[in-house]
Amino acid sequence: MSGFLANVQPAVKKETKNVIVITGIGLIIMWIVFAVLHYFMPEKVPLDYTVFLGGIGGGVIAVMNFLLMGLAMQKAVAVQDEDAARARIKASYSQRTLIQMLWVIVAIVAPCFQFVAGIVPLLFPGTGIKIVGIFHNKKQEGNKN
Repeated sequence: MSGFLANVQPAVKKETKNVIVITGIGLIIMWIVFAVLHYFMPEKVPLDYTVFLGGIGGGVIAVMNFLLMGLAMQKAVAVQDEDAARARIKASYSQRTLIQMLWVIVAIVAPCFQFVAGIVPLLFPGTGIKIVGIFHNKKQEGNKN
């Protein structure tokens, strides 16, 4: 595993760590929402091991998707031929989308996962990055004044 991480650029490592934190925070918030909804609607909203397994599975897929995207970008930048780089990025996107689609199917079909808890974490990295970006830009604007 350390050989795999040795070839990862520092920027990819840093952003992947940020995505892990964002996803972890998103999972905690999601589980709190499940708990509140379960309190008010226990017959409709479960709060059992399937919610936690689904969240963990979805979170792992979300982080893995981001890491694979970073690695694909890293490799594409190293390629001299622009068409080859573009093809590499396109292939990576297709593969990552397939992995996510397979996870969604597993989260829906497998009884050990609560499907909503398995699918929602796929949205955490993108949403979290946008929220962090908004606050970062507001902070920079405040420092300019």
